Amino acid sequence: MAVREVTGTDGTSLVHRTFGSETAPVLVLIHGWAQSSRCWGDDVLDALARDFRVVAVDLRGHGYSQAPETGYDDRALWAGDIAAVLAAENVSASNPAVLLGWSYGGLVICDYLAEYGSDAVAGLVLVGAITSIGRGEKGGRVGPAMRAAIPAAMSEDPREAVKALGSFGHALTGPVEGKGAVSQALFGVSLSTPPRVRAALFDRAVGNDELLAELDVPVLLLHGDVDSVVDVSVAHHAASLLRRATTSVWEGVDHGPFVEDPDRFVAEVGEFARRATAEAATREDHEQGSMEG
Repeated sequence: MAVREVTGTDGTSLVHRTFGSETAPVLVLIHGWAQSSRCWGDDVLDALARDFRVVAVDLRGHGYSQAPETGYDDRALWAGDIAAVLAAENVSASNPAVLLGWSYGGLVICDYLAEYGSDAVAGLVLVGAITSIGRGEKGGRVGPAMRAAIPAAMSEDPREAVKALGSFGHALTGPVEGKGAVSQALFGVSLSTPPRVRAALFDRAVGNDELLAELDVPVLLLHGDVDSVVDVSVAHHAASLLRRATTSVWEGVDHGPFVEDPDRFVAEVGEFARRATAEAATREDHEQGSMEG
């Protein structure tokens, strides 16, 4: 594993961790609201790193990345953050990456696509992810656990925040035996995310339906059917818009599929990412041959 630091377009320091071979296809993992690159768990990261160069990002305001006072409502800044990480990992049109976004990470991926396009993207994986945010946006419909946590989860009063984030944290692990330590770890990450950042991430409104409808890369939509944070209807809405969507709805699973069934998560993500990168390589070879011809 290597820990690397890049700088966003506004000077914000951003940290990401890398796993696996430098020459393997790149898989970028983007976490959700009030989490960090630690959310995936060592076992998932190590398993994915057998076949991919895994890049696990700490978004601005989260984990070890810097938490600026403002800018969380600026699409260009979120997009620039991802672009900086991709550039540092030598991702380009000739070496595209698969981008995986969980929860709020799906919205950040849309920010990147809106600003930079999909030339450097082999495929997308959206895990319990929103693609839009704001009142009436079908791509941002939240579930009962998220509704119950707001606004107390953003409070600076520790009594309010601990109670709200504690109940919210159960949705990340689901009703699975033996996940107590994981639940506490995820809860700790949420609590360590500054309250002003927790609040600022919801202080924006943006729709991405048109962007999804025009997207020309393969997309895997992976969602639990009892997701209490991001309603499963969000995945079905995205599937109705996307040209090349594969939908995997997990029965009885809440907001953290990679926590509830890490082996299945690694298998499904790995299979999709291998196909997407192979397709992108074939397309690049064909385009290169056409230019030479």
